[in-house]
Amino acid sequence: MPQQRRYWLMKSEPSSFSIDDLIQASQQTTCWDGVRNYQARNFMRSMAIGDRVLFYHSNADPPAVVGIAEVVRTAYVDSTQFDKKDHHYDPQSDPSSPRWDMVDIKYIRKFSQPVSLDQLRKEPKLKGMVLLRKGSRLSVQPVTPVEWEYILTLV
Repeated sequence: MPQQRRYWLMKSEPSSFSIDDLIQASQQTTCWDGVRNYQARNFMRSMAIGDRVLFYHSNADPPAVVGIAEVVRTAYVDSTQFDKKDHHYDPQSDPSSPRWDMVDIKYIRKFSQPVSLDQLRKEPKLKGMVLLRKGSRLSVQPVTPVEWEYILTLV
């Protein structure tokens, strides 16, 4: 039986990598590297090809969901952990047993109007969303099918 599609939210600072950068990327696809949180890494490890992603601009004015991407390659070794010149370098990561993974995502759609964090907070149907929990800072997090569908009605 085929696995049911899952939904995720991935945060990126637009000054580092925005949805427009994804649109301009070769084949509108990029690796999602540099995740250095074990829980976020584990979420990426559970992603499947075809899963959908809410692309979220964090540290923006305002922070907002700005579009949709799709997982096109499942988790594989994040090579930046071994590159001493990369700001994601992890001196404790061992090439024989890498700590960190990345996935590839492909652009699907940019929203004509971003859905701001403040707007999401005002929606009672989203009150349990991981993004809206106090202290939630994960750069990769699950989104329920109900949350996904509801957010798409706000666009």
